[in-house]
Amino acid sequence: MNADATPQALDIVIFGGTGDLAFRKLLPALYMAHLHDRLPASTRIVGIGRQAWGRDAYLRFIEEKSVEFIESEAWSQADWQRFMARLDYVDLDVTQAAAYGKLQQALSPDALRVFYLATAPDLFAQICAQLHVIGLVDDHARVVVEKPLGTDLASARAINAEIARYFREDQIYRIDHYLGKETVQNLMVLRFGNAIFEPLWRAPSIRGVQITVAEAVGVGSRAGFYDGAGALRDMVQNHLLQLLCIVAMEPPISLNPDDVRDEKLKVLRSLRTMDLADIKRDTVRGQYSAGVSEGAAVPGYLQEADVPAHSQTETFVALRAHIDNARWANVPFFLRTGKRLQKRQSEIIIEFTEQPFSIFGKSPSLQPNRLIISLQPEESIQLAMMVKEPGSGMNLHPVRLSLDLQETSSKRRADAYERLLMDVIKGRLTHFMRRDELEAAWRWIDPILAGWQTLDEKPRHYAAGSWGPAASSALMARENLTWFEES
Repeated sequence: MNADATPQALDIVIFGGTGDLAFRKLLPALYMAHLHDRLPASTRIVGIGRQAWGRDAYLRFIEEKSVEFIESEAWSQADWQRFMARLDYVDLDVTQAAAYGKLQQALSPDALRVFYLATAPDLFAQICAQLHVIGLVDDHARVVVEKPLGTDLASARAINAEIARYFREDQIYRIDHYLGKETVQNLMVLRFGNAIFEPLWRAPSIRGVQITVAEAVGVGSRAGFYDGAGALRDMVQNHLLQLLCIVAMEPPISLNPDDVRDEKLKVLRSLRTMDLADIKRDTVRGQYSAGVSEGAAVPGYLQEADVPAHSQTETFVALRAHIDNARWANVPFFLRTGKRLQKRQSEIIIEFTEQPFSIFGKSPSLQPNRLIISLQPEESIQLAMMVKEPGSGMNLHPVRLSLDLQETSSKRRADAYERLLMDVIKGRLTHFMRRDELEAAWRWIDPILAGWQTLDEKPRHYAAGSWGPAASSALMARENLTWFEES
């Protein structure tokens, strides 16, 4: 099926259909697509779970769990009931080959089939193999796989190889919901659709780049998974490196998926590999201790349920990276992510080089020009500049030119998961990771993981509700820079 074609019949099968991802993200996103007539009329959504439920029990469960994650102004009982009419349920133990016959009987033989694997990655190979055995993997099938895809390069390669035994690369959608955010996609247009930025989007015009993905929440119910992963694997290897690629990539020759992903791959291959001295100097690991978050006292990581008492898992990472190519020579990229930080905030800061000589002297109000790209909690793009303060004299005053993404168009802005699910349905691969791209990211991450193990240093503690260990500020200070933080 050609990209942008809309299928006449569509079956969306969610393995892990009773899990958090399904009822918090996937089903609310599909409800919004249904509400705005973006799904084919004959679309069916089939949840897969181990619970021995019938369809009615599953619908009751989904209504109880999912409705709170739908925008209140978008929900109505009538619309919800029409959406629920699309849902079905198959109780299935995915480790039992004989059970898959029930799924085969539940699906339409001629429909486009989207299999969303919202399960643990160690189940991906079994699921794909059994779908192949019962004849559900053909030219009308697509598979969506959630992170984490492996814990290192070797395991990522193994998972990719198993999936590739049954699905072609153009049928595999490795999803990273950050790539579905409106502002992230708008960044490509901002860079490549406007002549004013391209001459400046390089060294020496840019002094430094910051990418922050901060979370105010702790590990919560994910502690069992998280303690075996940590912030570097959970966030840096995928979300932050994908954002770095979009900031740093060269202009692709077209918006063809492989043209875009070729340029992202070049960025990942240009990342300077860290040796042990680099890792000790340019990375900071942290772990939150008890503190106050969002106005309430919260426990430290080691006091969370299901966390081992002496865990050395990092809940915070800050690091300095370098891209060894002509565009970015000597421009530091600072990446930071963590849990139980001061607030939920994801942003990209492009800090431009200061004027070599200022006719205004050393004015305390003089600030560098910055492009501030906010991803959450609100999406916006702002350019920080200096202007004259009203009145007599030449006093300087910082202002921001704001691109209000809501006001620039009357069109509704879809949620990231809704946008990416529609891309899967329409066969658009541009905003999904290719196999070599994923493996290149792991190739850069693996030496850091190995270096931490060799150094055997405990993560630095930081109080919940703070911006992380003080060492992360020192990381910036060596470049005479500071993290961009707003109260």
